[in-house]
Amino acid sequence: MREITKAQITIGLLAFFATVWEVLIDGVYPGIAYTVGMAVLQLVLLLILSYVIIAMLEWVKVFDLKTNAVLTLLVLVTLRLMTILNF
Repeated sequence: MREITKAQITIGLLAFFATVWEVLIDGVYPGIAYTVGMAVLQLVLLLILSYVIIAMLEWVKVFDLKTNAVLTLLVLVTLRLMTILNF
């Protein structure tokens, strides 16, 4: 498996687990099926976003892969936290 693919999957999963606590701990959604559906939807969306952001950063070639991965993780977690806090 290529290094960029490993980074994209890892960052997507890290961002998912960093932001899923709002759904699982607080239980803000009614019903277990809705909660599981929202968690799966968030996982898919964060994996897609991580793939797109890291691909764009690698295409520009400003930083190395590790720096791009950290930047992507920060962007994904910040976006998710902003939606939780309703900014």
